[in-house]
Amino acid sequence: MSQPEFEGMPKGGRRVEIDDKRMINCRADLNQLVPIKYKWAWESYMAGCANNWMPTEVSMQRDIEQWKAADVLTPDERLMLKRNFGYFATAESLAGNNIVLGTYRLITNPECRQYLLRQAFEEAVHVHAYQYIVESLGLDEQEIFNMYNEISCIGAKDAFCLEFIDTLTNPSFKTGTPATDRDLLKALIVFAMIMEGMFFYVGFIQVLAMGRQNKMPGTAEQVQYILRDESIHLNFGIDVINQIHAENPKIWDDGFEKEIIGLFEQACELEYRYAEETMPRGIIGLNASMFKEYLRYICNRRLGQIGLPEIYDRKVAKNTFPWMSEQLDLKKEKNFFETRVT
Repeated sequence: MSQPEFEGMPKGGRRVEIDDKRMINCRADLNQLVPIKYKWAWESYMAGCANNWMPTEVSMQRDIEQWKAADVLTPDERLMLKRNFGYFATAESLAGNNIVLGTYRLITNPECRQYLLRQAFEEAVHVHAYQYIVESLGLDEQEIFNMYNEISCIGAKDAFCLEFIDTLTNPSFKTGTPATDRDLLKALIVFAMIMEGMFFYVGFIQVLAMGRQNKMPGTAEQVQYILRDESIHLNFGIDVINQIHAENPKIWDDGFEKEIIGLFEQACELEYRYAEETMPRGIIGLNASMFKEYLRYICNRRLGQIGLPEIYDRKVAKNTFPWMSEQLDLKKEKNFFETRVT
């Protein structure tokens, strides 16, 4: 029996040139990493490797003490934390599935695939982090990991994303026509710009705000590292989307833009509902109206990053959490909350 040929490598194939490479529908040998055409993809891979971390490096001792104490966390703070654990635990799993079962197959560029493998590993680390937090605090693991079936605001966000994840992970889905190329690009926008670029931010802010008040420091530290990873995921996604657009301009028409803007509007409402249901009353200096302004600000930013117009007046779209930028500057050697040196 003859050995199967490697993917995309016909017998007697020639050397790959930079101009042979394309983001989608590429016929060049996908097993030849070099020459690298998209340097931003390789830089994302190297940055991800430099940021490597594992949840068990972070001590949860103070978190355990605070969770067990009767006078440290309020019932509203506990509700917020548990619902965030419930959302993130399964959302990160969906993100990993999306990459390994869909995006990797459909992106036909080896340096981008190199980073996608790194990203998939990081999504697994993030799932591990939430499992580690839940286990450390002695929470009901089945309750937390099944919240997307029990808490409506969590289920609604997941359902919104699943429609597009299902497109990518359907093994019979193939690109190569304007319609299917457009479907791929739409799904990538939802995954990178909305799921990772909007749907994670309310939860990140809520948990990090706790850490700023010296509450649940181990949990907050892990969320910092997750946010740092996700910022690279987002920037990589932006580059992928813009490169596909540049190489396939005909699939990006007025109707497509209108559809994408509509998805962002819907996502903004879903995430605000999540803010309300994770935080029905103001806590730790936060309230729901602050999130409405911030989500509109983030939505405008995400649209601008892929060349679309802002949809919210800047008077009602404000960066109400400027301290979030500090979190993105986190260095691996020392944690922002100064709980440890690694």
